[in-house]
Amino acid sequence: MSFLPEIDRKRTQEAVESILERYRMYKYLSFEEREASTTSSISDVPRSFTGTTSDQTANIAIYNVDTPAKQRNFCERVERAVKRMPRMEAFLIQERYMTMEHDYITDQHVYNHVFQPPISEGKYSKIRWKAFYKLASHFDALVEKQREPNYDEGAS
Repeated sequence: MSFLPEIDRKRTQEAVESILERYRMYKYLSFEEREASTTSSISDVPRSFTGTTSDQTANIAIYNVDTPAKQRNFCERVERAVKRMPRMEAFLIQERYMTMEHDYITDQHVYNHVFQPPISEGKYSKIRWKAFYKLASHFDALVEKQREPNYDEGAS
């Protein structure tokens, strides 16, 4: 019996792929700034009785500055994590998940055509899992397997 938790590989892979998808969205889609509405709204309730104050322009300005900064920081964090990986793992992640040269590149295309010389599917899977494990650890996205309750432990 091991004291280390058993990792749910499928759910961990999904979490890492979600992180890498978010990276691609942030990196390659343009940020749309919000604009203040210039039309006034009419309300039966006087503003002083609502108990809240709102500065729409300030909220929009904060959003327009903070959101791109958060996206840029996230992308830089992913890139730093990948850069620290061993060469083959970093190459796999960059070619399969981080480039936009090929929109819908498959794992099979990567291990047959991008790796030179080509590698087997089994070796590719091992390299990918090691890379995913490291990324999941870095982003605190490791998913532990749920332990089945053992009802025999209490019955003695």
